[in-house]
Amino acid sequence: MTSQGRKATIFDIAKLADSSPSTVSAALSDAWKTRRISQKKVDLIRRIAEEQGYSTNMQARGLRQARSGLVGMIIPVHDNRYFSSMSQSFEAFARDRGLVPVIASSMRDGEEERRIVQTLISYAVDYIFIAGATDPGAISELCRAANLRHVFVDLPGPGAPSVISDNYHGAATLTRTLLSHMRPDPDAPARDRIYFIGGVATDYATARRIEGFRHVLTEAGCPPQPEQIIACGYPPRRSMKEIAALCDRLGGLPAGLFVNSLTSFEGVLGHFVHLPPGSFDETVVGCYDYDPFAAYLHFPVHMVRQDSHRLIEEAYRLIDTPPAGPFVKEVEPSLIPPRTIYAGPFGEHG
Repeated sequence: MTSQGRKATIFDIAKLADSSPSTVSAALSDAWKTRRISQKKVDLIRRIAEEQGYSTNMQARGLRQARSGLVGMIIPVHDNRYFSSMSQSFEAFARDRGLVPVIASSMRDGEEERRIVQTLISYAVDYIFIAGATDPGAISELCRAANLRHVFVDLPGPGAPSVISDNYHGAATLTRTLLSHMRPDPDAPARDRIYFIGGVATDYATARRIEGFRHVLTEAGCPPQPEQIIACGYPPRRSMKEIAALCDRLGGLPAGLFVNSLTSFEGVLGHFVHLPPGSFDETVVGCYDYDPFAAYLHFPVHMVRQDSHRLIEEAYRLIDTPPAGPFVKEVEPSLIPPRTIYAGPFGEHG
C-alpha cells in the first residue's frame, strides 16, 4: 500500500522501480520475455509490487484476448454541452453496434484519468475513446501494454489516432466574421480593436485558435497587440474579472470580443448582466462554442459549433480501420449566426 493508504497503482510501482508503466506491466506478465527487460529489473519490479500489495487482475488479463462487449469513453466533465453531446453520440454509435457504453469523467485530473483507464482495462473493454486528454502519453502507454485499441478525441495524442476540431479554421472564420462588422485600422484606438479572452495559451486548442485569430488580424493589416490576447484560463470567474478590468481600462466594451469557450462566455456574461442594453450597440461578440440559449440574449452572438457527432463518427472509423502510425483527422466546425438555433442529430428525441 502507498503511504496515503490507498491501493498501489501501476504508476506507483513504476515510480518506485524507476521504470515506465509499460515496463512494469510487461514485468508483471510474461510479456517481458519478448522485450529487452533484464531478469534483474523484472525481479525488482515484482518485489516492489509485492511489498506494495499490488496485484494484477488476472481475470481481466485472460479476457483481453476476447470481446467483452463493453466500450469506454473518458470525458473531462459532464456539465458541458460540447462534451455531453459527444458522449451522447458515443453512446448512440455503441448501441447501434450492440455494445454497452461506459462513460466516466476525469475532472481534468491526470491521475484520475489514468485510474479510470486502468479500471476500464481491468474490465476488458474492447476499446477506449479519450476526449480532452490531460496526459495522452501516459494513457497510450497503459493501452499499449494491455494491447487495447484507443483513439483520442478533441485533443491529439502521440500514441494513437486522433480526431479533433479544426480549431485554426474555426477561429479564423469567427475572427473574419467579427471583423466584417468592424473597420479594421492599424492605428485605431485601443477600444476600437478586437480582443480574445479565455483559455490557456499553451493548450493545443487555445493555441490554434489564437493562431487563427492572429493570422486574420495580421492579414487585415492590424496585427494584434499583446494586450489584445487575454488567455486567462477557463474558470468563469476569471473571465468575469478580466472583462471587467478590460472595460475599466478602455472606458467601456471594446468594438469586438472573441470569447474562447462557453465557460469563459459564462464569466463574460457575469459582467454583462450589470451593463445597460445600450452598452452593446457598438460591440460585436463571438464565442468559440455553441449554446442555443445564446439566441435569446438581448445582443447578437456569433458562435462556432464544434461538430461533436462527426468527431465521434470519425473516431469509430479509426477504431474500425486503424491507420499506420500516429494520425490526426481534423473536422471543420460550423459558424452559427446570431438568433439561430441548431437542430442537432438528437433534436427529435424527448
